[in-house]
Amino acid sequence: MTVIYDVWHVRPIDDENDTGKHIGFFSSEESAKAAIELLKTKPGFADYPDDFEIYDTRLNLTGWAYGF
Repeated sequence: MTVIYDVWHVRPIDDENDTGKHIGFFSSEESAKAAIELLKTKPGFADYPDDFEIYDTRLNLTGWAYGF
């Protein structure tokens, strides 16, 4: 299965809520990390440079295949 890397920037708003910005999908973890390096000094992101998240995701894999 093909693995891609999904990058988000998620920061807390208050004790119960957060806000997220989808950065993009990348073909390698290295590309995902390079995108983070590029963005973490930019306005908005620079205030929360440690709040980036990378999720590895598989293509053509059905989530919740057994229901919930």
